Amino acid sequence: ARAIGATCGGLRLWSVYVPNGRDLENPHYNYKLAWLSALEATVREEQARGLPFAVLGDFNIAPTDADVWDIGVFAESTHVTEPERKALAALRDLGLSDVFPRPLKYDHPFTYWDYRAGNFPNNKGMRIDLVYADSRVSGAVTDSYVDREARKGKGPSDHAPIVVDLSL
Repeated sequence: ARAIGATCGGLRLWSVYVPNGRDLENPHYNYKLAWLSALEATVREEQARGLPFAVLGDFNIAPTDADVWDIGVFAESTHVTEPERKALAALRDLGLSDVFPRPLKYDHPFTYWDYRAGNFPNNKGMRIDLVYADSRVSGAVTDSYVDREARKGKGPSDHAPIVVDLSL
């Protein structure tokens, strides 16, 4: 798990790597939920600073069933559980919103694909990398998309970056 905050040109950003959780019976799952609770407290503190704010990164949670290629494959596993999704909802309840447009601009704009079984070429992925922003930032978004090209090539990550264009 990692989190780092920075202020850039008057914009407060937090980049996070939320623990994976491994599986529902693993102690790492409870650690993930506790970590998300601590993140919520940190976001509350950050909002008190009054700067435009966003928290972004690998949340290891698909916000909705539409954010995975086949919810049946992920049933009873991490990344899609009700407690994880409630933790994301708690961030939204603080006034943050997902910068991805709804309805989604592209079919299944996933950000993660398992290396096994050719999941990337078959677009069998998950949208678990997120950008949650307050209204000052989300209102300035002119475009947002997943850069699938960055995922191609030799030795790529199993994630693709999210690009967010802002007009501040």
